[in-house]
Amino acid sequence: MPTPAPSREELVEAAAKLVPLLRSRALWIDEHRRLPPDVIEAIEESGLLRMQVPTEYGGYESDARAFVDVLAEVAKGNSSVAFCLSIYASLTWMVGLWPDEALDEVFAQPHVRVTGTTAASGTAKRVEGGYLINGKWGYNSGVLHAHWKITAAIPDDGPAEHALPVFALVPVSELEIVDDWDTNGLPGSGSVTTVATDVFVPDHRVIDGAVFYQNASKSPVIAAKPGYRVPMLVTATVMQTGQLVGAAKYALSSFLERLPGRPLTYTNYPSQQEAPVTHLQVGEAALLIEDAEARAHRFADLLAGKILRDEPWSQEERVLSRVQIGWIARQAKLAVEILAAASGGSSILRDVPITRIQRDVHATSLHALITPATTIELYGRSLTGLEPNTFYL
Repeated sequence: MPTPAPSREELVEAAAKLVPLLRSRALWIDEHRRLPPDVIEAIEESGLLRMQVPTEYGGYESDARAFVDVLAEVAKGNSSVAFCLSIYASLTWMVGLWPDEALDEVFAQPHVRVTGTTAASGTAKRVEGGYLINGKWGYNSGVLHAHWKITAAIPDDGPAEHALPVFALVPVSELEIVDDWDTNGLPGSGSVTTVATDVFVPDHRVIDGAVFYQNASKSPVIAAKPGYRVPMLVTATVMQTGQLVGAAKYALSSFLERLPGRPLTYTNYPSQQEAPVTHLQVGEAALLIEDAEARAHRFADLLAGKILRDEPWSQEERVLSRVQIGWIARQAKLAVEILAAASGGSSILRDVPITRIQRDVHATSLHALITPATTIELYGRSLTGLEPNTFYL
């Protein structure tokens, strides 16, 4: 019989055990723009990579609430690590759309890590038994440590202006890596560019866009599970929320740790802890973080409830799901900015966490599917009776 999946509490505890290591490796991660081997090894040993692997392959199929809380814990250690884990989880879940033959290949790899992008910046040429994939894709978060990549490409067997992309599962070892990720935020995500040159992908590892966007799994076993019928972007966005909450929590805890005994320079306050302005700053930041976490939990519980009832998702609910992460990002970013502004000149030293957290949360909030302004506008359009201005729902 398969081993029972760990409880939510056990998974969060496993994530918490990673935090000291992740904090100790933060400067290395920033400098080398990737995750160090000991962090990868610790992540593998934690079992967290199995949270979105199907149970048939020894995975846990953990619920969204568990993943929100796990990612929040990991982000208390390092946001780049949390970002990579969020990508691995959501893309591992997406693998369930492929036929069993492809699943057997992907999940034969212990501690499998899957990354990818949905931007169709490549082409797919039909050949006997599959496709030849060519192209260049940017922003491949986590690919430096991944085994497989989901790659979108426009097929050459129809009018390009009308063609849906095909999605191919490609071994990362068959792609060229372009080391072009040199950023102020999330440097350790290693979101480099990948290039494919006549990479052959057999038919069983290619699905068309209709299957991908409609969540029509080609695996009979996976297709029978309500959790895999949730719209792709709903699942992906709920998984992303935890890292924002955790990063903001880390900002608050590190601020409070540095507070005792720090003077408020050029004032009569011998300790910043005594200043009313500090009380206002800490109080506002804490309330923003509490609200962001509560919203993330409501979002995850909504998802879990609909899976339990096996309910379809309306367009209105899909729009609502998009704005959740945008608003959570806004709250987390504002909380971190308040704390960073209150942290004093010494906070710009590289070994003080707050500026790193600030840069990482800012970078996360700039992701095209997370950006607060875009998601809030989408929600406002819906409320005023207009159709969405995107099909990414």
